[in-house]
This record gives sequence, structure tokens and C-alpha cells, in this order.
Amino acid sequence: MNICVFLSASDLDERYTRAAQQLGRLIGEQGHTLVWGASDVGLMKVLADAVDSAGGRLVGISVGFLAAKARQLQSPNELIVGADLAERKATLLTRSDAVVIMVGGSGTLDEATDVLELRKHGIYDGPVVVLNTDGFYDGLQQQFARMDAEGFLPVPLAQLCTFVDQPEEALAVIEQHAPTRR
Repeated sequence: MNICVFLSASDLDERYTRAAQQLGRLIGEQGHTLVWGASDVGLMKVLADAVDSAGGRLVGISVGFLAAKARQLQSPNELIVGADLAERKATLLTRSDAVVIMVGGSGTLDEATDVLELRKHGIYDGPVVVLNTDGFYDGLQQQFARMDAEGFLPVPLAQLCTFVDQPEEALAVIEQHAPTRR
């Protein structure tokens, strides 16, 4: 299964690094492919290193202005460089069967809201899991719950995404709900 992970390319606290290592190890050990932003720095590097070390495959999707920070991949891995951020996001989702949203900044939040909007309209059918490491997304979860309760979401929040606290839970949700497209 191709699992897209949206996350920060920043060097962050050990609690976030540990979650990225655990998720990457699980993806690799379970024979999945990581589809990610291709950065060879920060949490993106930690995640990709863990997948690679555990025997998983890597599909990096970068963009021209970030290509210098992209991980250089050897076959059977793959690196794709898009023309702009919109193309990069579209390619990330086209190449994935499921999405995990990990900690990140405004870019990760942009990717997260984009995939949730696509799910809302039935355009992206893979499961979306928000890995709420150390309560990072508590505020977002509360906001989405309010949107749901007050009728701003045309489908229930539970149909858009699942919030979990641990990497193991994220993979369990994905494996339970993933479509069999590939």
C-alpha cells in the first residue's frame, strides 16, 4: 500500500522525532511504500530513514524550488519533481492509497485541509489519519468537532478523518479502511 505522510521538514523535539521513527519503521516492516515530500532534512528525513532501514520503498514528490533539499533516491525508489506546490500536492495524493498527517507548520496544514476537502467531495477515497502526537492537533480536532456539530461539514467528521495518538493506531486505521486500488 502507498501511504502518503504530510509532516514537517524541520528539526524538532525528540517526542516528534520518535513518532516519525516509529511510523516509518512500521511502514517499512509491513511492506508499505512511503509517499512523502522528498525532503532529506528534519522530520521528513527521520521518517524516510526509518522506512528505508526497515525495508520499505520510498516515493518522493518534490517541487522545483525545493529540489536541492530532496533526498537522492536509488531504484527501486522514485523521485518526482513537480512544477509547483499544487502539482506536488496532486501527485502526492494521486500516488497514495492513504494519508497520515503528522506534526507540521503551515505547509502541512495546507496539505491536510486540501485532502480533507477532497474527501468531503468524494474525490479522494483513501483513509486520512491525523497522528495527534503529544496533543499537537487538539485545537484542530476541537475546531473540526465544532464545524461538525454546527453543520458546517456536509459529511460527518468521522467520515473525513480519524484522530489517533500513536503511530500503531494510524497504521491500524489505514489497514482497516484502505481501498484496494493498487
